[in-house]
Amino acid sequence: MKDLALKSTIYAADFSELTEQERELIEQAKASTYNSYAPYSHFHVGAAILLKNGVIVPGCNQENAAFPSGLCAERSALFAAGAQYPDQAVLMLAIAVRGSNGEFLEEPASPCGSCRQVIIETETRFKQPVRILLYGTKHTYVMDGIKELMPLSFTQI
Repeated sequence: MKDLALKSTIYAADFSELTEQERELIEQAKASTYNSYAPYSHFHVGAAILLKNGVIVPGCNQENAAFPSGLCAERSALFAAGAQYPDQAVLMLAIAVRGSNGEFLEEPASPCGSCRQVIIETETRFKQPVRILLYGTKHTYVMDGIKELMPLSFTQI
């Protein structure tokens, strides 16, 4: 048996270091947190995706007393894009979170396992990585594809 070393590259960037397009997408994700319905977790998540045609599709988490009937922000945005723009590749995804105190988190929050799997499927479907921006007031994590968060992934055969 031998060790297998897996490497992920995630950048911690100051908001000012991001491109104008990246900052705009994060602002859209932040705005989407105010549309979230989170009476149980009080964890308000917003997402925004940039499509190849330049359209930005927002998403936010929607909770339900009958768990797990709710939906995460990332998947709500990706599924809305798939329903409205099925032939448009997803270029970038931004995620922002406000906690129970109403303030944006200092440290970025990452997608749950189900959302990671849907992002992998999106990358597989369009045969290109999705640039991911995880916003925090202290810094933003930037990665060039979901495999940086999930290097051993399950995809279609």
